[in-house]
Amino acid sequence: GKGVLEELDRWVRRRLRCILWRQWKRPCTRFMRLMQRGLTEQRARDGASNGRGPWWNAGASHMSDAFRNAFFNKLGLISLQNELRRLNHAS
Repeated sequence: GKGVLEELDRWVRRRLRCILWRQWKRPCTRFMRLMQRGLTEQRARDGASNGRGPWWNAGASHMSDAFRNAFFNKLGLISLQNELRRLNHAS
């Protein structure tokens, strides 16, 4: 049902945020990237240097706000939930 696809969509986006986080190996890089994505200096600093793991950070609000769903939509990431809705209405 809808719940499962919604969960899957959420997991995929979190996984992508996780990959981004891993690519920025150093706290200063993380800080810079978060700033570039429009976070305040304080929030970027706190997010970049919390010492937690990639998966935790990928689910944290600083990464969700820096990389909103719209960011992934623009890259062409499809929502399984929306696709199913579209297919159901098409038939």
